Amino acid sequence: MKVNALHFENFRNLKDDTITPCEKVNVIYGDNANGKTNLLEALWLFCGGHSFRGAKENELIRFGMDHYQLKMEFYSGERAQTAEICFDKSKKLIRINEVEKNSSSYLTEVFSAVVFSPEHLSLIKQGPNVRRRFLDAAICQQKIRYATLLSQYGRIINQRNALLKDIYHNSSLKETLSIWDDSLAAVGAQIIKERFDYIRQLQKEARVFHSGISDKKEELDIVCLCTAKADENDSLEIIRDKLSNAFLAARHEDYHSGYTSVGPHRDDIEIKINGISARKFGSQGQQRSAVLSMKLSEAQLLYRKNEERPVILLDDVLSELDSKRQDFLLNKVEDYQVFVTCCEESGREQLQKGRVFYVKDGIIS
Repeated sequence: MKVNALHFENFRNLKDDTITPCEKVNVIYGDNANGKTNLLEALWLFCGGHSFRGAKENELIRFGMDHYQLKMEFYSGERAQTAEICFDKSKKLIRINEVEKNSSSYLTEVFSAVVFSPEHLSLIKQGPNVRRRFLDAAICQQKIRYATLLSQYGRIINQRNALLKDIYHNSSLKETLSIWDDSLAAVGAQIIKERFDYIRQLQKEARVFHSGISDKKEELDIVCLCTAKADENDSLEIIRDKLSNAFLAARHEDYHSGYTSVGPHRDDIEIKINGISARKFGSQGQQRSAVLSMKLSEAQLLYRKNEERPVILLDDVLSELDSKRQDFLLNKVEDYQVFVTCCEESGREQLQKGRVFYVKDGIIS
């Protein structure tokens, strides 16, 4: 998968233009607040129509204008294709190969990318919910069925939690709790099994990338912390039984708290470098390298699933990385089209083969 051209009109602070990136590494260079990240954001919108910075549609329109338009020419599915996004404050229009679509979700069928931004450091720095979201989103890209499982599990959890609150006032309802526990264990076991399978694949690829980024000085581990004490080698039936036992063991606590204290919605993953917690003891550079390794591995797993390499978008990735780690990202991530933003002179100076775009006041040259 390759982006051949990107046209933007009234998008953020970018001056109307068309850029033609190369098929390898594209460095987007310039001072902060000049529009570098806006360019990556424009590309990412073609993955499904949502900003990776959480911006609303109206915020993407250049100040004083009433619409924005993006058009991308790209190569995917062994042919040249086009995609277009238009938004005019009241209506969003999606066209793929000149055919109008009624949903941004159609974009995911023809174009895919993996993005890293400084906010992704929260994978290490923040709480378990951030890591669960990353894991679930990555699996959903590979398996549509997994999103259905998450939705089912969420509904059952809400119903069980509502029952727990009712039990506090009416203890006779305790007898009905096992019905919800059985349903929750059946769906929850499938979620845990899918997470184990994905983490196993992710760690295998992430170790290779992290070894390259760290010049073979560090080893990365990604460990699943399951509240039901399930193991990655457990069968689906064993995981379900362990989950059922965990619900039963936690009932007394759940009665008093009014919510379900164990299960996939409470699980976590731990990221370790050379056997030590990256969250507690990793330097800024090590934490950034670990997350980068995970994001690059996400791209590799998408390639194995779809048999087409996604585009890689790296925002402000080089800061706090030493020169060897920078060199790996700029010159040794092979076979992928990469877009990387940076402020540092070293970003464009270290690039051995690729294209450099300079951004100043929204003008790209």
